[in-house]
Amino acid sequence: MEILTAAEMGAVDRRTVEEFGVPLERLMEGAGRAVAEFCLRQYPGGRRVTVFCGRGNNGGDGFVAARVLAQAGQLVRVVLLGRTDEVKGEAATALRLLGGEASSAIVDEVVDEAGLKDLKDALGDAELLVDAVVGTGFKPPLRGLAAVLRGLVEELSVPVVAVDVPSGWDADSMEQEVEGAFRADAVVTFTAPKLAHVFGHLTRETFGPVVVAGIGSPVEAIVSSSGLSWTGDSKTIAERPRGVNSNKGKFGHVLIVGGSYGTAGAPAMASLAAMRAGAGLVTAAVPDCIVSTVAGVAPELMVAPLLEGDEGAVALASVQGERLEALLKRITVVAVGPGLSQRGDASEAARELVAKTKVPMVIDADALNAFAGKTELLDGAGRVIVLTPHPGEMARLAGITVKEVEADRVGLARRFAMEHKVTLVLKGWRTLVAHPDGRVAVNTTGNPSMAKGGSGDILTGIVAAMLAQFPDDVARAVEAAVYLHGLAGDFAAHAMDEHTVLATDTVTHLSDAFRYRVRDEYGLDWIRGLRVGRN
Repeated sequence: MEILTAAEMGAVDRRTVEEFGVPLERLMEGAGRAVAEFCLRQYPGGRRVTVFCGRGNNGGDGFVAARVLAQAGQLVRVVLLGRTDEVKGEAATALRLLGGEASSAIVDEVVDEAGLKDLKDALGDAELLVDAVVGTGFKPPLRGLAAVLRGLVEELSVPVVAVDVPSGWDADSMEQEVEGAFRADAVVTFTAPKLAHVFGHLTRETFGPVVVAGIGSPVEAIVSSSGLSWTGDSKTIAERPRGVNSNKGKFGHVLIVGGSYGTAGAPAMASLAAMRAGAGLVTAAVPDCIVSTVAGVAPELMVAPLLEGDEGAVALASVQGERLEALLKRITVVAVGPGLSQRGDASEAARELVAKTKVPMVIDADALNAFAGKTELLDGAGRVIVLTPHPGEMARLAGITVKEVEADRVGLARRFAMEHKVTLVLKGWRTLVAHPDGRVAVNTTGNPSMAKGGSGDILTGIVAAMLAQFPDDVARAVEAAVYLHGLAGDFAAHAMDEHTVLATDTVTHLSDAFRYRVRDEYGLDWIRGLRVGRN
């Protein structure tokens, strides 16, 4: 699913009308109906509904939603910011239909602040608020009545469903938070997500949903020049049923290389995650001093002892000559870095392993640090290399500061992936998956509970396992891995508390993530938020 700018969304609507002959009234009807049906399902106890409408097309969507809600038996009040004779075009048609087909809906015209204040008590009686003041085409800040209304809504504890985007939020914003916009507990947008939907923290709830509803625009009408897409689309490869004649050899053999004295947990967690994510076989290659510790993580895990260098780190000789050949025998994917350390010649061992290994590789943690100042050695031409840096590791690879990394995450990830012909997973708020061809997928799962040691090791194991199972679909395998990792973290935080979740708890909830369907039975794509108990 492509991610659109506000201008691109406008162009989609025009193409839909002009080239494909779909009337704008039908698009508005589809949008408003999608909002109303979402409200009825998501907030079944919200019988008294107040819909805030502007005078433009976003308000028109709100008029349609109000009509459908009233027809469903809800007690609906519409607050129009302006006079009814100021509403034009398709929105005016929707307003007339609201009065004709749902006379039970009350429409209040508000033309000044006094009018809003007169409605304050009525707003407090509402059980659900729908924000249809301004939509995707609006450029902040809110002014006048809309700004005053925003302040009133802020004082209420009633849930708010935003139509298209919370009013006052720039749809083209890539900021995590925006001051001066309406709050929202859920967002229903249309056709495709916009930049704000994937980069912004649009809802006040940790698991507040942001959903995309199809309203009649053909796929051919949706054109984006940003090269940005959503990782959730790729999860479908993880939903494919396994054949009845399956065996472990069909799902790949992952080799996790890493660990050192004192960091046995990292390769153990990566290995556990790889097993849980579906790899047929997993072997952990670790220094001899931690073999028994790593082996204890699961009886299904195989181990390969490596020669130790200084201070219990991997020795360079472990990945040279016949030892390397023996290590890589029948291996499908290699993941190197978890717990590796930079002691002794561990960094040189990592570079040697990357140089001499031709099977797909995932490079993480101290194996990434081994290439700081030596990124010319990272060449994915003719092979598969996946890098999974956090901002600090990315800064060291690029020779810049973390602040500079965060200032241009998309541009930096794209340039690095294209230059080195690698797949780059830049972790952080809205983890990015940049591909060698310049495409970048944005991930929308995950939460603050995952800011714990070991989360990166878990991700490395999942990425390696997905590559092992889908070697001919690298882009979607990596995107699905990133999405599943964050989704498992969401389930863990929902079941526990974000303060108490450990990295291994995400592994426990991987089964929930695999079972989850991003598109619900009503055709909504859940860009963000959990549909717990509704799968």
